Amino acid sequence: MPETGPDIQDIDTSRPHPARVYDWFLGGKDNYPVDEELGRRIAAIDAGSAPRTARANRAFMRRATRTLATRHGIRQFLDIGTGIPTEPNLHQIAQSAAPDARVVYVDNDPIVLAHAGALLVGTPEGVTEYVQADARDPRTILERAARVLDLGRPVALSLVALLHFVADEDGARDLVRTLVDALAPGSALVLSTMTADFEPENVGKGIAAYAAGGVTLVARSHAEVGTFFAGLGLLEPGIVPVTDWRPDEPPAGGGPVSLYGGVALKP
Repeated sequence: MPETGPDIQDIDTSRPHPARVYDWFLGGKDNYPVDEELGRRIAAIDAGSAPRTARANRAFMRRATRTLATRHGIRQFLDIGTGIPTEPNLHQIAQSAAPDARVVYVDNDPIVLAHAGALLVGTPEGVTEYVQADARDPRTILERAARVLDLGRPVALSLVALLHFVADEDGARDLVRTLVDALAPGSALVLSTMTADFEPENVGKGIAAYAAGGVTLVARSHAEVGTFFAGLGLLEPGIVPVTDWRPDEPPAGGGPVSLYGGVALKP
């Protein structure tokens, strides 16, 4: 399913890109000096906070995926806003628990498409595919995902560290509702997004740093994050900092992580 690979000129190296900055936070190599520059500015606001948050977010994704595969029997996964591959990837977690799991990744960054091959090496029993599409175009995503996933059966929809790049006025809630409405009962929503509830000053500085790089970033309160889960049944412990969602190891310390996370089932 991956569309034709991008030419190098399709990758804009003159402006930072969220996926590449995130890759830098995680210690990856698929970023450019402009991404590292923004990453360093953000990291300097609160030493170690941004890389720690990025790692905590990945760990939340892994725990949520494993929980849905092992405890709720979900065998289909739709991951929107995939980002640059960082092992273990979602399909590796899902297919280690359920070898026959089917996974569709979605992103619109040419550099992610360039690395899509790394996302497509799964188990012989399962399926992994990549769709090049914009998260703000959910109907196109659903149409293409339906070539691989049976939307009449439960699907785990992952919107991990995505929605803080989509402002309310740009239709963040409509985007989520369109996607969730298209899924079968028993499907799940996995969501993490930034908040300023814990460190408003530092988060505000981070938002300003991203804005200076031409990137929109939105922080939402606990109540605002809750609206994304309207009509769904939240799994325990509800909407919490990502480090507190069913942790499988002691917290690493170093201060709060400014990301809320939650997992819910569609009745």
